[in-house]
Amino acid sequence: MGIETKERGGRELESGAQVISGQLGKTIQRLRKAYNFSLSDLAEQSGVAKSIISQIERNETNPTLATIWRLSQALDISIERVLSSGEEEPFIDKTTRADTPILVSEDGKLRLAIVGWIKTVEWLQWYEVSAEPGGELDSEGHQRGSIESLSVTSGEFEVEVGDIVQRAKAGETLRYRCDRRHVVRCVGNEPGTALMVCILKAAVME
Repeated sequence: MGIETKERGGRELESGAQVISGQLGKTIQRLRKAYNFSLSDLAEQSGVAKSIISQIERNETNPTLATIWRLSQALDISIERVLSSGEEEPFIDKTTRADTPILVSEDGKLRLAIVGWIKTVEWLQWYEVSAEPGGELDSEGHQRGSIESLSVTSGEFEVEVGDIVQRAKAGETLRYRCDRRHVVRCVGNEPGTALMVCILKAAVME
């Protein structure tokens, strides 16, 4: 009786591992691509051989728990999320107003609320901008190929990049290279608000 139970339990565990592995491969690949990691990058970060990661993503192997743990650490996600996470999994994350970091320009007249996700900060950032008339944000260039988008929700802003200056009012959007010095100003006599999105790994615009 005990042996039969053990054998049945073993078969159930093996079946369960195959189901998990089928979902795991998709999850690992999705997370790897979200981080813009190549197979070699993930192998270096996790200490798991590139060939093993490739087999996991193609569902050609059932990885050990230790391997899954190393991959989850490299991808900065809990092992529970790796094992349970599927593409259809609902996801809601909340940050309160008190927990939202605020950056202030040197002149003290322009504020950036960091509403972007910390996990995407290396390649995608977004902010809520609020500025007093005349408020100015003077920024050095980000990495080559970076693009910024400023969607004005109230008031009027202008963006200066090199010798080019463009203005936008509520309902209008300015997109511009931010891999060089760029200045965002609130112009006119009214305060202004906007949504700013910065893509740090955008395709290079020639």
